[in-house]
Amino acid sequence: MATTDRQATTLALAHALSAAERGLAVLPLSRSKLPALRSPHRDDPAPTPCHGACGRLGHGVYDASSDPDRIRELFAAAPWATGYGIACGLPPHHLIGLDLDVKTGTDSSAALRELALRHLFTIPPTVVVVTPSGGRHLWLSGPPEVVVPNSAGRLAPGIDIRGAGGYLVGPGSRTGQGVYAAAPGTAHLAPAPCPRSLLRLLLPPPRAHHPAPPAAGGHGQGLVQFVLAAHEGQRNTRLFWAACRAYEDGIGPALVDPLADAARATGLSEGEARATIASAARMTGHRP
Repeated sequence: MATTDRQATTLALAHALSAAERGLAVLPLSRSKLPALRSPHRDDPAPTPCHGACGRLGHGVYDASSDPDRIRELFAAAPWATGYGIACGLPPHHLIGLDLDVKTGTDSSAALRELALRHLFTIPPTVVVVTPSGGRHLWLSGPPEVVVPNSAGRLAPGIDIRGAGGYLVGPGSRTGQGVYAAAPGTAHLAPAPCPRSLLRLLLPPPRAHHPAPPAAGGHGQGLVQFVLAAHEGQRNTRLFWAACRAYEDGIGPALVDPLADAARATGLSEGEARATIASAARMTGHRP
């Protein structure tokens, strides 16, 4: 390995450890911005996703960790890494990344300003990372009970969203296109809370449903069963999703108690369950 690559790997590890001190989960990246470690299942005849349950390295964003020893282990297994990724959607920040691309004929910054004017929000001071092409990554923090999906161009042309299961290239990373760097005056900031009206735009559009009273059977009980089937680590997410669907379908108030009881049966406390349902009510424009 060339000396410059060794230096890039050493710097990437140092930046990654610094990010981990802020509670961010990181993983090593190659110069292509892809995870540096290849999947251990790449030669399996019929690979099934295990997200790291097999205990081996090479599961992309699911390798991400904020533990210093684990991070050193990841970089030791990928001595060719020249950058690092920061996993989105994980505690404590539940990071959401707005990737403002620079493309011919597309002004992503103007598109974001137009959205902000139309939906009455402002982007608070937050971490901004400048990409080698001149684009920008804006870091925002989401509420723990909301799962923001990844998307490309859905919010507006030239704006990609990095959410749960995605990652952002960390500042200090060196790629084939150049170096990612924190914009002046933003490196010391914490990811700012995502404005609520912007958060609504980042969530998938609600499915079309015909309201039906829970007593008629089906849909309300189906949402309750959906919550009851939650495993540890997905209880809040399932409850929030079910409560949002219930309010969108006009049966939210009638399902507050059944959903809260179902959530308690999975191990959530009464307070946690009620707070999550109330958050879903506010998100869908209803009074809890």
